[in-house]
Amino acid sequence: MTTTTPTLPFDRPDPLAPPPAYARLRERAPVAPVLTPDGQRAWLVTSYEAVAEVLSDRRFGLAPPGADPSGNDTLFQDGEAHARLRRLVSKSFSPRSIDALRPRIEQLAQGCVAALADDGPPADLVEGLAVPLSITAISELLGVAIGDRAHFRGLADAAGAADFFFGAEEDLAAAAQAWNALGAYAGELVAAKRETPGDDLLSALVTARDTDDGRLSDAELVAMATTIVAAGYLSASNAIATGAIRLLAEGRLSTLTTSTAEQANAVVEEVLRLQSGRTGEPFPRYAQDDVELAGVPISAGDMVLVRLEAAHHDPGHFAEPGRFWPERDSSQPLVFGHGMHYCLGAPLARIELTAALDALARGLPGLRLRGSIEDIEWSGAVDIGPKAVHVTW
Repeated sequence: MTTTTPTLPFDRPDPLAPPPAYARLRERAPVAPVLTPDGQRAWLVTSYEAVAEVLSDRRFGLAPPGADPSGNDTLFQDGEAHARLRRLVSKSFSPRSIDALRPRIEQLAQGCVAALADDGPPADLVEGLAVPLSITAISELLGVAIGDRAHFRGLADAAGAADFFFGAEEDLAAAAQAWNALGAYAGELVAAKRETPGDDLLSALVTARDTDDGRLSDAELVAMATTIVAAGYLSASNAIATGAIRLLAEGRLSTLTTSTAEQANAVVEEVLRLQSGRTGEPFPRYAQDDVELAGVPISAGDMVLVRLEAAHHDPGHFAEPGRFWPERDSSQPLVFGHGMHYCLGAPLARIELTAALDALARGLPGLRLRGSIEDIEWSGAVDIGPKAVHVTW
């Protein structure tokens, strides 16, 4: 009897829950062969322990063994090249510098919600809160002029729709064009910051210097700016919109108004645990050598796909994993990765999501979804989010 290799993506009958196939695979074979949407062979990893191992083990890299690293100026590379960039960039992502952004982000969130309240119901939380908050926050972070922000958003939206990993061949040219356009704009921004530095993150990156590591090149600065846009705008917007859906569905949004800071943080962490993967999975990894993972032999060069969404619903690590349970014991979700590629922007993402949900809870009492969750349309390639979240109050 032959067994057919399953093909991604798997069916998802519940938009807020992982595909049921993840649980079946995790129970039977937490490291299993699959086909990617474009027909490539890969290993799908669905257990918490195996996912954590892949993300932290240097034997699993972001590029196939022997790949030419030239032309990659991003943090998404391996070895000393990644370590050098991270050392330079991390200086501008210190906990103190990120936390200093909190009051402004809270102000932006409260302003968006106040505008929704003034306009009256119904409303769309994507266009009314998630997008304007995230695009304004990232624009101010990078020092994008107010008059450029509509153009900036258009470039970011086009780039965010691209799937460079498993997209159809006919879509790759459009994807490359979108990212090139965003990169060209980022190049203009870098040049302007070199000429006239401001009080923003990009200016800080332009002037960042280390005795051993030198400084960031223009190409590295452009790559960093586009990466920040992808994570700081697209991912944040989707996380805010999906987080609002989750709390409204659970009837937990209003509880934030009476929560302590610790309780509110626990709610946000549970929101992140449950939606991670839905709003972005880690990039594919490649085995650098022959290696064994969860008892399965992986050959050098094999593609390995970890699924945070599956790992965060692993009952071997999370008690009652499908339950929204902020009071659960700390269980170390892998929301922002693990190991050497842990997301530098994690503190900023938490600040934005916390500010948005808190502003909604306080500014729009009685907020509720219009229609059912099943009616919500989702879009995106690598990072998926709702097209609209229709609400009333």
